[in-house]
Amino acid sequence: MNVFWFLPTHGDSRYLGTSKGARQVDFDYLKQVAVAADTLGYDGVLLPTGRSCEDAWVAAASLIGATSKLKFLVAIRPGLSTPGLAVRMAATFDRLSKGRLLINVVTGGDQAELEADGLHASHSERYEITDEFLKVWRASLAGEGVGNESGGYDFKGKHIQVKGAKTLYPAVQKPYPPLYFGGSSDAAHELAAEQVDVYLTWGEPPAAVAEKIADMRARAARHGRTLKFGIRLHVIVRETSEEAWKAADELIQYVDDDLIARAQTSFAKMDSEGQRRMAALHGGKKDKLEVSPNLWAGVGLVRGGAGTALVGDPQTVAARMLEYADLGIETFILSGYPHLEESYRFAELVFPLLNKGKVRSDEVALTGPFGEVISNDILPKVSQSQGVQA
Repeated sequence: MNVFWFLPTHGDSRYLGTSKGARQVDFDYLKQVAVAADTLGYDGVLLPTGRSCEDAWVAAASLIGATSKLKFLVAIRPGLSTPGLAVRMAATFDRLSKGRLLINVVTGGDQAELEADGLHASHSERYEITDEFLKVWRASLAGEGVGNESGGYDFKGKHIQVKGAKTLYPAVQKPYPPLYFGGSSDAAHELAAEQVDVYLTWGEPPAAVAEKIADMRARAARHGRTLKFGIRLHVIVRETSEEAWKAADELIQYVDDDLIARAQTSFAKMDSEGQRRMAALHGGKKDKLEVSPNLWAGVGLVRGGAGTALVGDPQTVAARMLEYADLGIETFILSGYPHLEESYRFAELVFPLLNKGKVRSDEVALTGPFGEVISNDILPKVSQSQGVQA
């Protein structure tokens, strides 16, 4: 199981829908979150993309030197950049980070945002562009077509044409950094089945996720391929279930009906099937937010994209994650508000139950006692359940 955390380049807070409890998201804060994720043993971090965020590539590149093992899942945006530019960015990042780049392919579902950025294409056209873009991107990084008369990969599609595409500075990872992709439409499923390495879903109930995985496996098999799978979720974990559900209520305590209506109206204008499925889970109402055992849709009332959270005590949250894992999910991309504190909370409470993280009992002799030493020489008790001193 791979567990990723989230870098909140679009803002962070203790409460949704208000500036109360918010904090300045600058380089120092992002560095704190990234270093915490790296030292706690998370496998990677996802950076969001779009005009509501700081640029994902600049932010991720600024954190290469502050981390040692952490991988960065960074978006490429077909139609907003050329394949050649995206290839050079990916190869450079992968080389400078010594192979720590993962690629998140984002076709985009906000028509107004895309048009503001200069891309005027319909939903179906965007997937055509993405399909052609990835063919060129993959071939260029893999070194295809080097023996051609043009000296590189040649491609002539409906939207993209290149002649002699290649990279002089290849990526560390072969044949290229792994491609992650999420999308719920038929066009998205077909694209993922043919071209990507890891298919991502937002946190829908297990039955819905099982249907997606079955469909994706069948489509990939028709192309002679296999896929890996990941899921994007928020998490609210506390030592007791009662505390966790109280924290969920507190997270949206300043979200009123007017704000929900405004947010849902904005989301409804998008042509994203995934966003539509997220909205359908809660219907814009706060009264029935537990849409599956311990799966809470409150975040999606005012936040676009991933809108559900696993809520409960450590044992329950771990059990729900293992239920998804049994369906075929290998990568969990998690987040919690605020992201710095919650990265520690989740790692401390849930990692031991998943055999994750860097804190292990055999490290105690090297690192010293875990917890506060009592009265100068009394060591804190050793937790049998977690295998570390607590």
